[in-house]
Amino acid sequence: MRASLIPVFLLVGMAAGCASQSSVKPVEVFDERTGITVSVLKQPIELVPSVRNAVPVLQKRTTFAYLGPVEWNRSGTLNYGLWMHIAPGDDRQVGDIGAPGAVTLILDDGPLSLSPMEAPKLGHGAYRQVASWGQVVYFELDADRLKRMAASRKFELDVRTADGTIIDFSSTLDTHTALTQYLNDRGITAD
Repeated sequence: MRASLIPVFLLVGMAAGCASQSSVKPVEVFDERTGITVSVLKQPIELVPSVRNAVPVLQKRTTFAYLGPVEWNRSGTLNYGLWMHIAPGDDRQVGDIGAPGAVTLILDDGPLSLSPMEAPKLGHGAYRQVASWGQVVYFELDADRLKRMAASRKFELDVRTADGTIIDFSSTLDTHTALTQYLNDRGITAD
């Protein structure tokens, strides 16, 4: 009887080990060329179009949005940004996401407008692009805005299309938990 329980315990142990490999755990990478340590999520946050922006069945690809916080640490000087990647599909032509007012995060306490920024020139991007033909832009972020994002249970993204309409996206995971974990791991506290 005891011998038959061994495979069950092994499976439970393996499942627990896999469960601890969370995509929200930050990853740090040191860029030797610039001397900057970059801290990001293991995987960016994926956002999908809302139901009202759903792609007709005949279309092959849907536009997805990805974003993730970035911390650049140069000898103790910390800067923050929000990496965003739009992987365009067949559904709608997205406008220039780096244009003023092109993207807005919708949080519990209201909209958070995003302003593009020039990210440090590193040997690689903060996150890996899902689609090489998509757009990548970094947006200004500070610890207070990051705390605001983490505190919100609502996490949606409005993106202006080429024709001026809006595609709204929502997250496929609990961003509150992911961003709170990121803040804790980075030592950014609520004070």
